[in-house]
Amino acid sequence: MTSTTPAPLNDTVAKVTKRIAERSRERRALYEQRMADQHQRGVHRAELSCGNLAHGFAACSPAEKDSLKLMNSANLGIISAYNDMLSAHQPFETFPATIREAAGAMGSTAQFAGGVPAMCDGVTQGQPGMELSLFSRDVIAMATAVGLSHNMFDAALYLGVCDKIVPGLFIGAARFGHLPAMFVPAGPMPSGLPNKEKARVRQLFAEGKVGRAELLEAESESYHSPGTCTFYGTANSNQLMMEVMGLHLPGTSFVNPGTEMREALTRFATEQAIRNTEPGGDYRPFYKQIDERAIVNAVVGLLASGGSTNHTMHLIAMAAAAGVTLTWDDFTELSAVTPSLMKVYPNGQADINHFQAAGGMSYLFRELLGAGLLHGDIPTVFGTDLTAYTQEPFLEDGKLVWREGPEKSLDEDVLRPVATPFAATGGLTVLDGNLGRGVIKISAVAEEHRVLEAPVRIFDDQNQMKGAFEAGELDRDVVVVVRFQGPKANGMPELHKLTPYLGVLQDRGFKVALVTDGRMSGASGKVPAAIHISPEALDGGPLAKLRDGDVVALDANTGVLEAKVDAATWAERRHAQADLDHYHVGMGRELFGGFRHLAMRGEEGAGVFGGFEADDLARQQSQISEEDA
Repeated sequence: MTSTTPAPLNDTVAKVTKRIAERSRERRALYEQRMADQHQRGVHRAELSCGNLAHGFAACSPAEKDSLKLMNSANLGIISAYNDMLSAHQPFETFPATIREAAGAMGSTAQFAGGVPAMCDGVTQGQPGMELSLFSRDVIAMATAVGLSHNMFDAALYLGVCDKIVPGLFIGAARFGHLPAMFVPAGPMPSGLPNKEKARVRQLFAEGKVGRAELLEAESESYHSPGTCTFYGTANSNQLMMEVMGLHLPGTSFVNPGTEMREALTRFATEQAIRNTEPGGDYRPFYKQIDERAIVNAVVGLLASGGSTNHTMHLIAMAAAAGVTLTWDDFTELSAVTPSLMKVYPNGQADINHFQAAGGMSYLFRELLGAGLLHGDIPTVFGTDLTAYTQEPFLEDGKLVWREGPEKSLDEDVLRPVATPFAATGGLTVLDGNLGRGVIKISAVAEEHRVLEAPVRIFDDQNQMKGAFEAGELDRDVVVVVRFQGPKANGMPELHKLTPYLGVLQDRGFKVALVTDGRMSGASGKVPAAIHISPEALDGGPLAKLRDGDVVALDANTGVLEAKVDAATWAERRHAQADLDHYHVGMGRELFGGFRHLAMRGEEGAGVFGGFEADDLARQQSQISEEDA
């Protein structure tokens, strides 16, 4: 395993990292102390009583029981998000057997510690079930904790790919940070119908020019087999970020499922996880691996690749779980110095398989490390620092080896060097003004569409917008406002149902934008969308002051979002109210009333855990104040 020498760290990356570390100092120190305490109390089954241990291996084979009785062998806990509903997660069905076999060959064991829920946003898009999607992240974190709470394990393998699932697994892993963690992906499905054709059929359907049969055929040709959907949305952004943080093996993110290489990588991940345990001799706990440097790497990787806006919330929640305070302003500052190196749909017409063929992660690492945009010195699950990730895996006579990846892109329409990027910045910025704060992703938005000023049309439900479109009421320059879509209102569903209609209006020559306290995620495309507006309308946010016909200015270049209403009139306006009862019952939504009540703002990660160390830190500060008094 060789490594490359990175360039000196970019000044802005260094400054932002230092600022995050200083901002997080007390919180991070408390987190590290708690993880060290958990480690000291016992990493694995040696701390269990005989009765505890007997329950823990009662269903194991005699050979596994013999191994588990020996406290010097490693036992891996498998946390899996397998189900048949997600094409990306269906391959995980066979992974536990592979992992157990590989562990056994190393003289160790692996147990399926627990399954976590995993819903498909593609199935629930525009449906009531979508309102459970964001909160499922925190349910997954809690389910991860339940699975690992048996304290039978020396390390954990986390099997997940898609949208809320990997962030939820990460949060759970962080709270069991005394355990080494290995994230194990399943890979993308092979390429199907070209993305440009899929988008064309969707818009034709929105205009009533093709029927449901034609639309279903196009969708079926796009999403056609096991594996991750091939556009560059939240799921594939997850995979890239896990690798950039060193939680994946090098080059493992985008290998197709069902291949010999995928099988070999899963086996090696198991073996490496054992090596990373205390019994394995190279103890690499999560909490010593993931710090502010790894978090900054994740942000830079996201920006360089044009990844999902969902991570402007997920990464904040993930960082918080590891005692790190990340803000939207950090994203904006890093975006200003991070070049856009990838064009994968919706930022271009290629898919993630084309990215892999063009040079993939090893080339992306080479460029970002060479420009000093990544912290190359972070420890990784590979047993090296991040500089070794310019390598990619190969099979030689059935044996897995790593070699240096390409030094030049094999397709500069998909993957560019830092010297000639698609854009000089990462294409993500914070919008601020009298309507609150939000984020906008402009990597797929043409320059001429990034600034506009137009009257608003207000909706309190995305289905209302469809009716207005079909009635011709939106055939004009318009800022579509969909409010009461935040986490407290209805769980903050994604609003992709709007995308084809907005795209049609833009294609008709109108200036169009979307402003919402809801989400658009990784598939946000050519229409400017100011999303995650915080505070949300239900939480006293200024979107609730808007009235139909108000003019709103959106400038993605300068980061401005404001209603052109005089200050006196604006101050006098009362907040509009909405009847949200229809959001709160059915499809299990009534079970999440407590989550809606506890939800933090989008800018704070939209989680329900209250900041983890916040109460203890407040108590510490109170004690200091009392002592000073």
